[in-house]
Amino acid sequence: MDWYALFVKTGKEDLVQQWLRIYFNESILSTIIPQRRLMERKGGKVKQVLKKMFPGYIFFHTEMNMETYYMVQKIPHVIRILKTGEYYTKIAEDEMVCILKLLDHEGVVDYSKIYIFNSKIFIKSGPLKGMEGIIIAVDKRKNRVKVLVNFMGVPKPIDLGIEVLRN
Repeated sequence: MDWYALFVKTGKEDLVQQWLRIYFNESILSTIIPQRRLMERKGGKVKQVLKKMFPGYIFFHTEMNMETYYMVQKIPHVIRILKTGEYYTKIAEDEMVCILKLLDHEGVVDYSKIYIFNSKIFIKSGPLKGMEGIIIAVDKRKNRVKVLVNFMGVPKPIDLGIEVLRN
């Protein structure tokens, strides 16, 4: 089985995921909508929010064939299965390994605990532990890091939540 990406109307990801679960048994086709936990400030108040990591996309794991392709295409709010050829293209295994390593069992990227010493980033715990090489920027004020994740061969910068530890 391989991973594929489904492009859907933004904001309809959860609805399309429900349709996929109705049409397909979990053993035949499983889905994830990667999300990230972030801190947001609004009106002077700080709160935790969940945001989609790839708005408008659903990742699904299946043994793809033309029957599955046409069934998925008929689901409401589906725009298309991502492709480079005529019908569909699987996501490269190394790209999915990186994305899946960040996610917990619920499909959420939680906070990583980091500390910074002499402009070097050290990750004490969390999903980014051992993945320091994908970090391209740190915003201590917003408690976020910008990471570079490849998706369908294209590097995509994504903000993830962090907790900055003091020395």
